[in-house]
Amino acid sequence: MYASDRCVVSTLDQALDIAAAFDPSVVGVTVDTLHISWDPDVIAAIERAGREGRIATYQVCDWKTPLAADVLLSRRYPGDGVIDFGPMTRAVMESGYDRDIEVEIFNADIWAKGVDSARDRRGLRGRGLAPPRAGAGVTRCGCRLPDAAAPRP
Repeated sequence: MYASDRCVVSTLDQALDIAAAFDPSVVGVTVDTLHISWDPDVIAAIERAGREGRIATYQVCDWKTPLAADVLLSRRYPGDGVIDFGPMTRAVMESGYDRDIEVEIFNADIWAKGVDSARDRRGLRGRGLAPPRAGAGVTRCGCRLPDAAAPRP
């Protein structure tokens, strides 16, 4: 999303190349759907991250046009935009990742509805986000709301 003016690392593979100089227990990567979904090699990169033991966290959010004047505030609930989460989520889970799926939403309209609204929208299974393994699930809502911490179940 921001590669043109804010970033020198624009693919997951590039991040993994940089991380390779360090032990995986010290340096990992965030699989962040907003920033990597455009990459035609994203599934292979996620599989590589899993093989290397470098997936530190899986972060999901969506986007769609029209974008807000501040592009940062154009994030949507997963499934409400253009990102196809199913293949990425399957690749992350098949890598053995068994930790939280962090939902990150920067959107003033969503923030205005409050924490309860965000918490109520966490039902991600129908959006291709919930892990396919029995018993695994989304364990927290990392929605970042101004002046309030999102409660965690």
